[in-house]
Amino acid sequence: MAETRLSVLWGRVLERVSPEIAPRSVETWLKPTALTDLTQNEAVLSVPNHFFGGWIKEHYTEQIQRALAEEIGQTQISVSFVVSQPTGEDASSVVASPEPIRTRKRRSYTIEKYVFDLPGTHTNYRSFVVGAGNAFAFSSAKRVAEKPGEAYNPFFLYGGVGLGKTHLANAIGNFVLAHSPSTRVRYVTAEQFTNDVIQSIRLGQMDELRNRYRNIDILLVDDIQFIAGKERTQEEFFHTFNALFDSGKQVVLTSDRSTKTMSEMDDRLRSRFEMGLMADVQLPDLETRVAILRQKSEEEGIALPQEVAFFLATHIKTSVRELEGALIRLGAFSSLSSEEMTVEMAKRTLRDTLQEKKKVITIDDIQQAIATRFKIKLSELRSKRRTRNIVHPRQIGMYLSREMTRLSYPEIGRAFGGKDHATVIHACRQIEKNKADDPNLNTLLESLSYQLNEA
Repeated sequence: MAETRLSVLWGRVLERVSPEIAPRSVETWLKPTALTDLTQNEAVLSVPNHFFGGWIKEHYTEQIQRALAEEIGQTQISVSFVVSQPTGEDASSVVASPEPIRTRKRRSYTIEKYVFDLPGTHTNYRSFVVGAGNAFAFSSAKRVAEKPGEAYNPFFLYGGVGLGKTHLANAIGNFVLAHSPSTRVRYVTAEQFTNDVIQSIRLGQMDELRNRYRNIDILLVDDIQFIAGKERTQEEFFHTFNALFDSGKQVVLTSDRSTKTMSEMDDRLRSRFEMGLMADVQLPDLETRVAILRQKSEEEGIALPQEVAFFLATHIKTSVRELEGALIRLGAFSSLSSEEMTVEMAKRTLRDTLQEKKKVITIDDIQQAIATRFKIKLSELRSKRRTRNIVHPRQIGMYLSREMTRLSYPEIGRAFGGKDHATVIHACRQIEKNKADDPNLNTLLESLSYQLNEA
């Protein structure tokens, strides 16, 4: 069939499916495609990239097959996808050496399943569930994806483990690739970046490393706190950051803590991280946790009763990953034992997890509680000042950090103004000694501990 006839036919197919699909989705996902080949039983669609093809296959194949069959008078027709690779001479009209979706390897290294939002249920991709604790981070991330290098550069996401920072970072990259396939995107963990630096030094290939990370349009770095204390890695990342930023390229960073507590991070880097937008991904509220469970249960095909969803969401609060893991465990147990999922079954199956479940208290939590109780600024608590009104609260903070977290003396010292381990040991001993003779100090410590555990 001639190319013009295929184009006309595809236009009629789009008209047929338009009433069934949201106009924005038609514009975003179907308009950039083309019908490139048609036999009696199969239609071949070219798509801009692998991500596009997977999305269309997941959500619109049924509508496309039905519309095509109606247009050509067939009872059934299959649809396959190829990725178009335009030549330099005519990028708009020729599909050169199309590559099958199933074999194409993406070069961005993003995690493809993480996207911002998808209509309906799906199996290959995961929408980000938005709630009060992450709405700002979500809307900011979408804005970055829509205008990379222009809106909020650099973009710094921080928050606790398992709250969705990796999801949002990858969603930015996948969104950009879906709408601009030629964009050069690279996602990497800070640990991988560090390993690349070490390997390049060992092999004498620093120029290759710099070309790899600086000749791109968007750099997404997960867990940037990992490079703290690694002088050569920080130096290399500093120059990489500057090269990208000065060229108007987008940099997205995630961290499990704010820049203020990165005491071992080079000050030059911290100041650059703070030049753009910083967004805090907070713990999801009850309703959001239930919504997350609902979405995960649909993805995994798990029948989740409402009362079980609320039970899980009520008892698992600190990590989305842990919440989803509990659901998977219940689903597997229910399937293997043929037992209906109930609250009683959940209590029995997860009893070890729920009994041991305690709130994870961070040094940030302790410092915030101390600053509020003593009416001082966080910056003062973390400074090197040694006035009486600062030293005493700081010693209490160090003591509670040693008692309530798993951090070492040096790690605690770094979080409190770069103190050495001997200073932290002295502070802990001083508080331990004073509380034996001071009932008011005992009451204060108990009050702060209760506040931190119950918050």
